[in-house]
Amino acid sequence: MMRSGVGRWLYRLARWGLGAVFIYAGALKISEPEVFAVLIGAYGLLPEFLLLPMAVFLASLEIVAGFGLLFDLRGSLAAVTGMLLLFIAVLSYGLWMGLDVDCGCFGPDDPEAEAFHGLKTSLYRDLVMMVGVVFIYGWRRFAGIVPVSIGAVILTKRRKSR
Repeated sequence: MMRSGVGRWLYRLARWGLGAVFIYAGALKISEPEVFAVLIGAYGLLPEFLLLPMAVFLASLEIVAGFGLLFDLRGSLAAVTGMLLLFIAVLSYGLWMGLDVDCGCFGPDDPEAEAFHGLKTSLYRDLVMMVGVVFIYGWRRFAGIVPVSIGAVILTKRRKSR
């Protein structure tokens, strides 16, 4: 039965894969937040005083949500979904406006830094990741999986330490 074997592993691999991508991308961005802020600023969507705080916030959220997905913590998939929707919207805006900017997806050393041409590739990659998100949500519903709450993790650790 798929519910007990292959599907469970596909669920784990989808979570782990998405989690790893978000941790990696966030770590690259947080290592040079000023550069990531410049990349965000190139889209012209935020006032300058918000660029650095937004760069630090997004990179940190990517890392936290990525680790949350690795451990199947409640709220992490919603955070990844929200970020992917934001990224898809911003990339679509960049393409629509014909902006010649770097997507900024994987920080300052992004291999897709060939500006405008990389926006389409980044958009397609984000759409593929969204398929993974839909699979995870669907599998949770199908298999009756309930993500772990951080409160339950803390309570379990407290009980074990007594």
